[in-house]
Amino acid sequence: MSAVADIVIVALLVLGAGFALIGSWGLVRLPTTMERLHGPTKTTTLGLGALLVASVVYFQARLGIWTAHELLISLFLFITAPISANMIAKVHLHRVRTGKRTEPESIAGPPPRPSAQGDWATFEAPKPDTRASTANT
Repeated sequence: MSAVADIVIVALLVLGAGFALIGSWGLVRLPTTMERLHGPTKTTTLGLGALLVASVVYFQARLGIWTAHELLISLFLFITAPISANMIAKVHLHRVRTGKRTEPESIAGPPPRPSAQGDWATFEAPKPDTRASTANT
């Protein structure tokens, strides 16, 4: 194996392990569900992607074959991680809004409240007889 391939593999492994460690640490240390979503969905996804690319480079440099399995795993991961995080966030916001769940005080502070003029994204249900509440009827 060439020295350049060794350096690339080691760099990708260290980068991937660093991202995975930071993402896992964020999952454990951050206090609220919404803050905990960022660790696994962003940094751990990038870390695992770097580890899988290191595997592709290793097998190409060592055996001279291209492997598509790692690239397919990376593609599947990059597609499903944001979707699953979005679904978890929606369920969490719904449970908080309906009062079925309470969260500890966050290091990011309380969520912003809608302004008097109305915001496009709010944490409250639409009021009766407004444009937003009658749009789907």
